Amino acid sequence: MKKLALFFIMATLILVLTACGNQEDSVDGGLSGIVKIDGSSTVFPITEAVAEEFQIANNKVQVTVGVSGTGGGFKKFTIGETDINDASRPIKDSEIAKTKENNINYLELPVAYDGLSVVVNKENDWVDYLTIDELKKIWEPNSQITKWSQVRPGWPDEEIKLYGPGTDSGTFDYFTEEIIGESGASRSDYTASEDDNVLVKGIEGDKYSLGYFGFAYYVENKERMKVVPIDAGNGPIVPTLKTINDGSYSPLSRPLFIYVNTESLKRPEVYEFVKFYMENAQLAEEVGYVRLPQNQYDENLQAIAAYQQ
Repeated sequence: MKKLALFFIMATLILVLTACGNQEDSVDGGLSGIVKIDGSSTVFPITEAVAEEFQIANNKVQVTVGVSGTGGGFKKFTIGETDINDASRPIKDSEIAKTKENNINYLELPVAYDGLSVVVNKENDWVDYLTIDELKKIWEPNSQITKWSQVRPGWPDEEIKLYGPGTDSGTFDYFTEEIIGESGASRSDYTASEDDNVLVKGIEGDKYSLGYFGFAYYVENKERMKVVPIDAGNGPIVPTLKTINDGSYSPLSRPLFIYVNTESLKRPEVYEFVKFYMENAQLAEEVGYVRLPQNQYDENLQAIAAYQQ
């Protein structure tokens, strides 16, 4: 009888352990592995939010999200070091050539809209708006503008302390192309960083500062600084979800992307992550961006479907 009782106890334990194992498999979907991502600091908040939610449902998958700037990320992506690159601008011809050289095929998938935001210190009480021409004079190569009084009469005769993205940033490329008229053309005597949090701290700590970065970082830190309305010819416009979405915040509204290595897409963990990304577009809004029309996400899903294993 004791042996029979022991048998039933052992059988029950096996059933319980099997059920627990099955339950775990249902939570993580049986997926495991690593998804390697790098690139834009602007796209980072979206991808990080997606990664966190994805890993809750797929707890055996490790998603790493680096922040080396769009250009820095492409340097890794184009030689096959990463599965996905976050990008705040389209891939450049030189980067495309690098992918071909290394037999890297990819998909370009738009994920959200962003409004590049020009910001000043919270104590700044003189800047009511800036025109595109004023921004150009401040930021163009070899600019002679060093004080606020040189931008507009009546403004303080104090040195402007400038903060902006580094040259590996897609935000830098976009800003210089739209404001200066040439991608990469900029004065160099400013505090540059690929980490937007460094820029936030710099602007917050200097009354005479001026800088720019993605809309989400302004939204996240709006109690610590002021956003500057931009006049592109139709009156000053403040970046908001509405003005970014309807295009009235021009010319500093832009699409954001992820680039996905198609060979990586053949791995279930990468495929399911990208699919999850497109099916949870609301996460872009939750971290301060504007979601795209639903048909764009549907097109992205159709594009990756060919790589489902």
